[in-house]
Amino acid sequence: MIMSHSNSSKAIFYAFAANFAVALAKTGAALWTGSGALMAEDIHSYADCGNQILLFVGMHRSDKQATFKHPMGFGREAYIWSMVVAFTLFSLGGLFSIYEGWMRVSEPHALENTNIALGILAIAVLMELVSLQGALGAMQEEKGDRSLWQWFRTTHSSELMVIVGEDIAALLGLVIALVMLGLAVYTGNSFYDALGSILIGVLLVIVAFLVGREVHSLLIGEVAEDIQQGARQFLSAQAGVVRVLNLWAINHGNGVMVAVKAEFKPDQSVHSAVQQINALEKEIKRLYPRVKWVFFELDNTDE
Repeated sequence: MIMSHSNSSKAIFYAFAANFAVALAKTGAALWTGSGALMAEDIHSYADCGNQILLFVGMHRSDKQATFKHPMGFGREAYIWSMVVAFTLFSLGGLFSIYEGWMRVSEPHALENTNIALGILAIAVLMELVSLQGALGAMQEEKGDRSLWQWFRTTHSSELMVIVGEDIAALLGLVIALVMLGLAVYTGNSFYDALGSILIGVLLVIVAFLVGREVHSLLIGEVAEDIQQGARQFLSAQAGVVRVLNLWAINHGNGVMVAVKAEFKPDQSVHSAVQQINALEKEIKRLYPRVKWVFFELDNTDE
């Protein structure tokens, strides 16, 4: 099933709008209260805004027309920008939050105007819920009946993967900041606020690792499992096909490249075999609209 760029664009726009509004509110609250957890969440929100800009760039560049030097187009460029987001902004945001929290453990800061900060965090949680709902709605068509984790492990939409990952991280980060700041207010001990900053940083690093791992798999050439299994079953059922020796279906951005090695009945003429191959390629593309390229090789052994 094709995941249109319009769905991804909507998810990115919702995330950017929510993160930017929340970031501005957090900036004022963090400076006003001196909260380390709020400062960590503030950095996280600005980093997420940068994430969305990079994802828009990646989507735009992945739509460039194929050239002589790049005959299959630039679909995988979206993976590169998603990798930049995962490892640069996520990890830097996470590591800086850990550093900020550690510095506040070493040099405790008194907290001020905490009621305002708690109120802003509560509002930010609601805004992040709206952003996450938009991302989940955008991915629903592709997700189908799979669980969220199954979709995450198999999706080809790296930009949606990043948006969903960062929205979940943002929501959990806000909950951590809210709980830890609440504990700091209740106990009068600013250590809990500093611990919140460290926990938020650890959360971001974990999300960066999980997203980076999945994008790395796409970048080096990940199989589109549903298309590979379905195309193999379809070809194996054809009357003129003796056996399917090998079949690859590799994600290439929003497209898929299928390479087939199959054995046909030996009594066919070359002309008949060519006609059958053309018909099979056309049918595979009809059954699986994401398939843009089909390369077919006749053989009697997979060597």
